[in-house]
Amino acid sequence: MQASLKFDTLYHVGEIDHRIFGGFAEHLGRCIYEGIYDPESPHANIDGFRMDVVDALKRLRMPIMRYPGGNFVSCYDWKEGIGPRSHRPAHPDFAWKSIEPNTFGTDEFMKWCELAHTAPMMAINLGTKGAEEAAALLEYCNMPTGTYWADKRAEHGHKEPYGVKLWCLGNEMDGPWQAGHVPAEEYARRADQAGKIMRGLDDTIELVACGSSARGMATYLTYDRITLEYCWDSVSYVSAHRYSQNHRNDTAWFLAEGVEIDRIIDDYAGLFAYVRGMKRSDKEVHLSFDEWNVWYKNHEADGKWQKAPHLLEEVYNLEDALVCAQYLNAFIRRADVVKVACIAQIVNVIAPLLTTKDGLLIQTNYYPFQLMAEHSSGRSLTPSLACPLYHAGDRGETPILDVSATLNDQNELAVFVVNRSQTESVTLDIAFQDASIVRISGVDTLHGSDPKAANTWENPHLLVPHTGAARIDGNGAKVELPPLSFTALRGAVTPR
Repeated sequence: MQASLKFDTLYHVGEIDHRIFGGFAEHLGRCIYEGIYDPESPHANIDGFRMDVVDALKRLRMPIMRYPGGNFVSCYDWKEGIGPRSHRPAHPDFAWKSIEPNTFGTDEFMKWCELAHTAPMMAINLGTKGAEEAAALLEYCNMPTGTYWADKRAEHGHKEPYGVKLWCLGNEMDGPWQAGHVPAEEYARRADQAGKIMRGLDDTIELVACGSSARGMATYLTYDRITLEYCWDSVSYVSAHRYSQNHRNDTAWFLAEGVEIDRIIDDYAGLFAYVRGMKRSDKEVHLSFDEWNVWYKNHEADGKWQKAPHLLEEVYNLEDALVCAQYLNAFIRRADVVKVACIAQIVNVIAPLLTTKDGLLIQTNYYPFQLMAEHSSGRSLTPSLACPLYHAGDRGETPILDVSATLNDQNELAVFVVNRSQTESVTLDIAFQDASIVRISGVDTLHGSDPKAANTWENPHLLVPHTGAARIDGNGAKVELPPLSFTALRGAVTPR
């Protein structure tokens, strides 16, 4: 099967923001306790941080880490997680029916971020708390000493401000499941009040307003519009969340998930343009896709009032990894809209990493993320793709391939391709209208014959990237794409 992919170096949507490769760590299940923090593990350092987890996450080059939730944040009192551990109270967590010991809190998270080479993206509680609590947390994190909460931070061992730049104004406040859920009008007032005070204390921060928690919500985009119209001057981003599902066990349909992801981004691009027009504003607001992943196999969300219960420990297979690659392809293609994104989550809970006390398993969805985070840089090229279509059930006729590409100022090219076909290999011709591909520096391919195949503790390397096949062909390149595959090609171009 043949396909062609053409570019022009002058046709692009702008620079990609590397924050699209962010992560998310919530006090949920075993993400924090027995995940990133486990003093009893032989892999823990002196602070109790799992170094095998840190090392694996470093390879994902995550520039930001969203914390502490998620649904958890809407009942969270951050003040209970600071100071001497012996004085920190344990509390029941409404969201996940678990016990939160508060052993790991804001200061531990900041120290862990430094170790993991990432920056904090803090969420504030706008469910059961409000603007006053948000301002106090910002003071604790960002203000110089000389005030109450900043002095408390110094007292707890960190005199210099943490300098948190990205803040989420609550979480999924459109959802009836959320503690403190309110209509859009009320949430908008809360977010605007908190945002104005926070920016009044530190005008260098950026704020993310809650958007719709799913495209299927009855208030989808309406909640976002009302919030954005009220908070336009305060916020820089609106959040979007999506968890992809294959309950129907239809691989062809599931692998067309990128079509839905594109539609969501298009929806928000239209919303931002509409509100900007109504406001007669020159300001740009962008999308923070700060929860995304595949999630449908494990919905155990009742912790039965235990500490670190096993919740939402999804096992990822090949087709899941190919869907995750399509999320990242969409974020790269729409670099003009999506500036922040966070895979949910990073370890044990719907995550690319699973742990036991002394072991670490890397799941399939880790590898597309790793390759794309490592090799994408510069401008997001606008692809012109000609390829066969296949029938994806009620999603209709869908392109066999899903692609994105970047080109940086050093003329280094990266092309990322998902072959959705379950049976057909594709020979893809890549060419530029105004340049020649002069070097192929690497090709990595993740593929297999069984879409349900997964890495296991018994066979942890069943699905890992292998060297792919590509060659220079005239002024362009040819790359071979096996069925059910993700391929990352790197090379260099020279202008013609």
